[in-house]
Amino acid sequence: MDDLTRMANMAEILGAAVVIGGLVFAIMQMRNIRQQRREMAAIELFRFFGNPDFNRAYECILQLPDGLSAREIESRGPSMGRNAMLICTTMENIGVMTHQRIVPYAIVDNLIGASTVILWRKLEPWLESIRADVGSRSSFEWFQWLAEKLDELAQDNETPAYIKHKGWRPTRLNENI
Repeated sequence: MDDLTRMANMAEILGAAVVIGGLVFAIMQMRNIRQQRREMAAIELFRFFGNPDFNRAYECILQLPDGLSAREIESRGPSMGRNAMLICTTMENIGVMTHQRIVPYAIVDNLIGASTVILWRKLEPWLESIRADVGSRSSFEWFQWLAEKLDELAQDNETPAYIKHKGWRPTRLNENI
């Protein structure tokens, strides 16, 4: 009977170890899947900026002086309104993805932080006009949220990446993965 009790105890211990091991493995897999989702979202974010239409719109809007009224922006041609709309809808999507933590804040900040704040400054009067025209204060709310959050959390003496990370080295220097 003593051997049977010992074997039963060992089976219980083994069963508990298997369950705990399974839980640890499941948690690791869930973290891995979450990381993969973040990486895929970051890749999609990079694709936003590889779009030639977005690049043209970005270039056009960046050349505008700050504080132009909606009328002044639209007086620069019909393409300027389309450019502004493309920038705003793209930034709206990025704002939502950032708020929902689909794309990590650090990636958004590193990739488009200062640019988002600049674009918001240039397009805010135009967007306020759109909001008034459609009667909705929530139009492009996530673009505004993103720009304000990036501006609020920006470091005062932010060192440019080319200086801050001058000593960076890859973990591997060969072509093997």
